Order: sequence, then C-alpha cells, then structure tokens
Amino acid sequence: MPTGRMNVDEANGVSAGGQANPVGKSGRGKAVKLVDRVFDQLLERIRSGNYPADSRLPGEHELASLLGVSRPIVRDALARLRDQGMVYARQGAGTFVSAHGLPTTQLAYSPVKTIADIQRCYEFRLTIEPAAAFFAAKRRDDAAVQKIASALADLREATSHQLHRTDADFNFHRSVTEAANNHYYTASIDALKAHIAVGMHLHGLSLLGPRPGLEQVFQEHNAIYKAISEGRAEEARDLMQLHLEGSRDRLFEGRALDLSF
Repeated sequence: MPTGRMNVDEANGVSAGGQANPVGKSGRGKAVKLVDRVFDQLLERIRSGNYPADSRLPGEHELASLLGVSRPIVRDALARLRDQGMVYARQGAGTFVSAHGLPTTQLAYSPVKTIADIQRCYEFRLTIEPAAAFFAAKRRDDAAVQKIASALADLREATSHQLHRTDADFNFHRSVTEAANNHYYTASIDALKAHIAVGMHLHGLSLLGPRPGLEQVFQEHNAIYKAISEGRAEEARDLMQLHLEGSRDRLFEGRALDLSF
C-alpha cells in the first residue's frame, strides 16, 4: 500500500482511477490479514488475563482449531508475539506468556451485567469519543489516517457480505482515539473493550435483515473518517456524536432506560 493518506475510494476498494483495487485479494494478502487478526486476538487474550504470565499457550494445532485458521498462520502470529517479547518458547515444552511484556497496572471497569450497563457504556463513550474525534482531526498524521482507513476497509468488506465485524468496528473507534494523540482516550477505550464489544455485537444483530442498516452504519463510519482525514474537527466531533447516539437508539429502539434509580 502506498505511503500517505488513503482516500475514501481506496478504503472502499476502488483505486483513484475508478478501477477495482486488487490489493488484498491475493492469497498472500489474505494470509497477512489473517496473521494480523490472529496476532490481535492472542494479544488481547494475554492482556486481558485469559492467558496469564508464565502460563502455557495452547499448542499450534489447538489454536488453529480454536481460531479457525491454519497452523502456519498461528505459527507466524506466535513468531510476531515472540519478537515483541510477549511470549517465549521452552524447548520441548511449548510457548509461554512473558511477564516482562505485560503492563503492571491496567485501567479496568466492572463487567457488563445488565442491559442498563450497556446504556451506561454508551453514555460514557459519548463523553469521550466525540472529543477524541475532534482532536484526531486536529492532530492526525499519515500513519494515523492509514490505520483508520484500514479498519474502515475491513468494515466495507464485511458490509459487502452483509456481515458485521465487531473487531473491525472496535478497531475503527480505537484508531480514532489513537489519532487524537492522547493516551487517556486510548487507555479508556481499551479498558472498555469488553463492554463495548457487548454493545457492538447486539447492535450488529439489530442491523441484520432486509433494511439497509449495515450500509447506513458503514456510511456513518465513512463520514467520520473523511472528516478526520480532511481536518474538519468540529464536523468529526459532531458525526461521532450522531453515530454513537444512532447506535444506542437503534439498539434500544429509541427507548432509553430510566437510570435514575
């Protein structure tokens, strides 16, 4: 992929000349995407404590079956984790989680227990993500814009197959917070990941069906991306606000719960 900013047509799989973009359709491109996905899934399980420090990871065959990929994909993802110091190998014993690579402290919230907690999560997101989008448009650089565009491209691909990918949806929102260059935003959304995933999953289910819900939500993300990439900070903030409010209202069918007691 060329360096510099990715325009919205490229994110949608169309080249600047209007031709279908073949990048990512080759076997190698798909394999790279799979490695990225498996790497992210394993990293998240390590950071969330599912695989604690010095615990042994499942074997390659078991991980391949668990994650629905081939063993070479798992092997490449594990090699990347080793390169980053997140895991280490013991001869004849397997792969283990490295305590050295884990953060000593993490921001955390109580787990989602009720539908009211999902509404509370939306309320909290509405206090931080529109502001993050504002600063993302102010402070963006080429790398940050490319990362948002990559997540947008994954959403475009899923939408074209009438699917909703929670991981791509979360990656889009997290990439926006990263573009804001304020680690408090990113730490907060990371701590909320499991909570956000519940809401995103339920919201995704509400979009399936004959109505063009998935396409509408993609266009909402697309508009946010375009405003950020073009430096329109106020518009980026307002579009993120409308997107989150729309997601909440679609999920709750416009009937917010009374949280006063």
